[in-house]
Amino acid sequence: MASDEFKSVIQALPETPGVYKYFDSTDTILYVGKAKNLKKRVSSYFTKQHYENRKTAVLVSKIHRIEFTVVDTELDALLLENSLIKELQPRYNISLKDDKTYPYIRITAERFPRVFQTRQVIRDGSAYFGPYANVKVMQTVLDLAKKLYPTRNCNLVMNPASIKAGKFRICLEYHIGNCLGPCEGKQSEENYLENIDHIRKLLKGNLYEVKKHLKSAMVLHAEQLEFEDAQRYKEKLDALDRYQAKSTVISPNLGDLEVYSITSMEKIAFVNFLRVSQGLIVVSRNLEIRKRLEESDEELLESAIVEMRQQYGDDCKEIVLSHPIELSIPGVGITVPKLGEKRKLLELSMKNTLLYKQEKLAQYDKLNPEMRIDRLMEQMKQDLRLTEQPRHIECFDNSNFQGTYPVSACVVFRDGKPFKSDYRHFNVKTVEGPNDFATMKEVINRRYSRLVSEDKSLPQLIVVDGGKGQLSSVVEALKEMDLYGKMAVIGIAKRLEEIYYPGDSLPMYIDKKSETLKIIQQMRDEAHRFGITHHRARRSKGVIKTSLTEIPGVGEETARLLLRHFKSIKKIQVAELEELQEIVGKSKATVVWKYYRTNHE
Repeated sequence: MASDEFKSVIQALPETPGVYKYFDSTDTILYVGKAKNLKKRVSSYFTKQHYENRKTAVLVSKIHRIEFTVVDTELDALLLENSLIKELQPRYNISLKDDKTYPYIRITAERFPRVFQTRQVIRDGSAYFGPYANVKVMQTVLDLAKKLYPTRNCNLVMNPASIKAGKFRICLEYHIGNCLGPCEGKQSEENYLENIDHIRKLLKGNLYEVKKHLKSAMVLHAEQLEFEDAQRYKEKLDALDRYQAKSTVISPNLGDLEVYSITSMEKIAFVNFLRVSQGLIVVSRNLEIRKRLEESDEELLESAIVEMRQQYGDDCKEIVLSHPIELSIPGVGITVPKLGEKRKLLELSMKNTLLYKQEKLAQYDKLNPEMRIDRLMEQMKQDLRLTEQPRHIECFDNSNFQGTYPVSACVVFRDGKPFKSDYRHFNVKTVEGPNDFATMKEVINRRYSRLVSEDKSLPQLIVVDGGKGQLSSVVEALKEMDLYGKMAVIGIAKRLEEIYYPGDSLPMYIDKKSETLKIIQQMRDEAHRFGITHHRARRSKGVIKTSLTEIPGVGEETARLLLRHFKSIKKIQVAELEELQEIVGKSKATVVWKYYRTNHE
């Protein structure tokens, strides 16, 4: 139930779209949220226990005061929320990576506007295009704009009166073709502003309009027999075509649209944004979003849409998404395509998202190895459906040779890495013949009875190299020790890398490229290697016992020295006495030499 001090506030909330703000006892802003239904959304914070989300529980415990603002639509609420988050920077809201290091293309708010790149956004009425995550792309676009429509780059304060009075003189930029000389009236203000308008269209990605203008100008000059001017416009058209050829063309049939895809983890999400104009990708941006209260992918996508449309304009009438959202934008179609060209475009965006994620995680892993361990443990927890991170994992594998010398190996991984000092092998004592199930049960019993008796920590996860049979043996042993449920148990079958769970007849398949499966496979292979090594050692000892140690007066150490030198029993049998004496001394050599001469002649 809601606490008493908030009951009256919540009851007074309207059931309409709006934005709410939470403040602590010092009147510091904690959180800004949007809602389709203010009353329902705000009351949910105080009527739930939030056991699964510790951060939300902490936030609720700090709330001292609530403010709200009613708006007309859910979209208005999202826009207001985005604006307030940027202005107030609340602690518990998501954080989109700051784009302040990325450059923009600026068109100044002057009588004769200038066009140049900048990293500072000044709110003086100037128009900004970007930000551009790729500086080379920005420079290519800027160079194309200036080549098609030359503009001034001087700082002169120009107006018609000063130009008419002859206060300015053309400079080198005019003579090399980078400016058309508006300072001396060689280019009219009307024509200059017309060119600026075409540059705006170009920067917005509306290449169709720009090409249409250049083509019509070329044809007009040709009809008037002004062939040099016509050739100049043809060269500009060719330059625009070359730019398009270097760009990623999807399909002219797609028209203008925006694409958003997302992939998320526990504390961070990555979003890719594509702006398509006339079938050409004109903008590609990657966003990194820091979560605060385990926001859903749908909520994060909504925030990204508002952010990108504020930066790049909201004139696109179609949005393609990787996840459905509840947000509706008047006059804009929102789809999650399953087939066709839009689906291919979405898959391209998703590929960019995954590549960006890999790149960022690789950077974080280098800067902070502990972050990689935390991320890996959380990923394993999710992939294997565990209740806690598997910081301590133990894996078991059995080995025997036609039922003889049965052994079992236990390898231990901590934080995803082998912890070899904790490796153990077991010589099976109570099982006769090749019986993997009984062997597994004995080894599990011995391993965890000892850990309990020595008051040592138990693993969070037990991995068994085998399918349902071996898994059942482990479960049976743990139940007998009253340990079942205190450790998670899974089995991995070798044929198809199937993961089995107790009580579940159907296996689970993990993505073959996932780090979780790679670690489980590494553990399984390590347990097999460790077990086989010990098994071979037992078998070699067995050979010693059944041959050399049958000789009266010859022990295991003498047998081992002889085998190490001669490599086989056959060579020992035919060796001369002097050779044997060099290895084990006169007394032992005589015993061995006489034994083989007496028993094999």
